[in-house]
Amino acid sequence: MKFIKKTFLIFLFTFVIGLIFFSKNTNAQSCQDISNINERIDCYQKELSKLSSQSKTLSNQIAQFDAQIRLTTLKIASTEEKIALLAGRIDRLEVSLDTLSAAFSSRAVETYKMVRYEDPVLVLVSSPDLKEAVTRFFYLKRIQDADRDLLERLQKTQTDYKVEKTDQEELQNELEKQKSDLNKQKVSKNALLSQTKNNEKSYQQLLAQAYAEKAALEAALVSGTKVGPVKRGDPIALVGNTGYPGCSTGKHLHFELRRNNSWFDPLTQVQSKSVQDNQGSGNMITVGSGSWPWPIEDTVRITQFFGNTPYSWRYSYSGGIHTGLDMVSTSSDVIRASEDGQMYKSSQLCGGSSVINIVYIEHNDGLISFYLHVQ
Repeated sequence: MKFIKKTFLIFLFTFVIGLIFFSKNTNAQSCQDISNINERIDCYQKELSKLSSQSKTLSNQIAQFDAQIRLTTLKIASTEEKIALLAGRIDRLEVSLDTLSAAFSSRAVETYKMVRYEDPVLVLVSSPDLKEAVTRFFYLKRIQDADRDLLERLQKTQTDYKVEKTDQEELQNELEKQKSDLNKQKVSKNALLSQTKNNEKSYQQLLAQAYAEKAALEAALVSGTKVGPVKRGDPIALVGNTGYPGCSTGKHLHFELRRNNSWFDPLTQVQSKSVQDNQGSGNMITVGSGSWPWPIEDTVRITQFFGNTPYSWRYSYSGGIHTGLDMVSTSSDVIRASEDGQMYKSSQLCGGSSVINIVYIEHNDGLISFYLHVQ
């Protein structure tokens, strides 16, 4: 009896696991089997939404990347199809435009000659045959009406051509962005596998580190010690690596901005500057569109930007975006206040026994700047 019960439980467990596996593969297969590209895109979007709501595991994260890559690949195919159809319409419009332009030019010259040399009033008055004169008058009027119709068709074709060319440019820009997004998604997936070594335990540890850093920031806002007012450019700390190994992987400054407790890209707040892109190409690039000076001195090396990055998959609490700028300086460790405000300091446990030092400054209009991992 015990043997039968045990056998039944094993069978039931195997059946449930198989059912789950079959269900997952059936969903993926059902999207692939849809012939209409727009319906297939909608299918993958639903699949991605479903995956995002499930528990955070390495296999789930990989499945999300795969679904996103398939979705973006389909969007690229759809955009390329639209561009091809549009190119065909533009080619036909160009032919029509050339034909109409040539016809209108020819007709305009002939009509001008007829009007110049055959004044309708003069023809009616001077012609010995009134019937012939009336016929010639109405013939000339029909010619002029046809010319007006031809001109309207020419103007409409010109307008349509301009609209189609504008649509073509917009689609081309969209296509370039989609291709860039696809490349980033592939890089992020490879980075995930590299950083976790395709190991669930490593994946969970990295997720935990990200959550620990967020918790440390929230605790700092509640328990930070007020230092007092600071002015733009005042030295406030030194770049460090506090929080290692629980919440930091190396010496850097994490510079984060929040307005009314919402993250936003610090590059919209700091001045335009030439920096070294150490997240990507390693080349010097120009970034920044605001008025604030940078918190560290030249040359600034950006190791991770705000937003979706090859490392931001671990920040599930923020929707998978890196919430600040990670940077180092090649000339100085001094961190300076980017704007006037009230400065606070805090030290928090971060990822077990690690301690992270945080400085933050409260500015006007609900704006707070954060400086993490300081010495």
